[in-house]
Amino acid sequence: MKSLQLSIIGLGWLGAPLAEQMQQLGLSVRGSTTTPEKVPQLRQQGIDTYLLQLNPGPEGDLTPLLDVDYLVVNIPPKAGKQGDAFHPEQMRLLADQVRSSRIKHILYVSSTSVYPELNRDMVEADVITPDQSAAPALTQAEQIWSSLANQVRAVTIVRCAGLMGDQRIPGKYVAGRTVDSGNVPVNYLHQVDAVGLISSVISQGLVGTFNAVAPQHPTREAIYRKSCADFGYALPTFVAPAEPVPFKVINGDKLTQATRYVFVYPDPLDFPYNG
Repeated sequence: MKSLQLSIIGLGWLGAPLAEQMQQLGLSVRGSTTTPEKVPQLRQQGIDTYLLQLNPGPEGDLTPLLDVDYLVVNIPPKAGKQGDAFHPEQMRLLADQVRSSRIKHILYVSSTSVYPELNRDMVEADVITPDQSAAPALTQAEQIWSSLANQVRAVTIVRCAGLMGDQRIPGKYVAGRTVDSGNVPVNYLHQVDAVGLISSVISQGLVGTFNAVAPQHPTREAIYRKSCADFGYALPTFVAPAEPVPFKVINGDKLTQATRYVFVYPDPLDFPYNG
């Protein structure tokens, strides 16, 4: 494990602390950022960092990032003005470069936003193809990486629930607003446990598709009330919806059973933040 060379494309909110965690486990870690001023900062932390943009093709020094055993692709999809097709195209062009590399294992960080709201527990097998997905473009991106498994490479997809912690405070986003979905359960994951779960996946060499989510699912109203009270945000106005609000409960048992991971923050009502 300690001789494993690891690259993380996307040393951002999740990627940077993941790199630090992997360093602590004794791995040689390198990675990329889109922000020039972060390059020297991350290098000072011992992370061999390179500037890389995916516009949608790779622009920057990609060669050292692919000269590793294990690649983590952690690029949040941002459609916006670029359209839904932009992220799959980013992944397709990056995958084209990976095919000719020596990388043996690829982990793609995806999202539980692929699951439609069917008013029940959702497991990994519920979304395999884009037509089953609430976010078809993201499922297309997953498929691009999964296709590399046919080329003597191990591929892992980790679908993370709503990532919270640090400055990502639930009450901040609803302060003073009107909320009609207060009875809907949340699917959250604290940054610390996201890093812990992905680190466990890498350490154990797991292959396949996994949901990463805190095991408890309190309601949005409970979360928002506590968050606003804790940080002094204006409480939203909770109203009854005109029609029942659809929901989903992401089931993360497959991953926690495979890794035997013990959550630091299993209950989103107890998530710590840096407000």
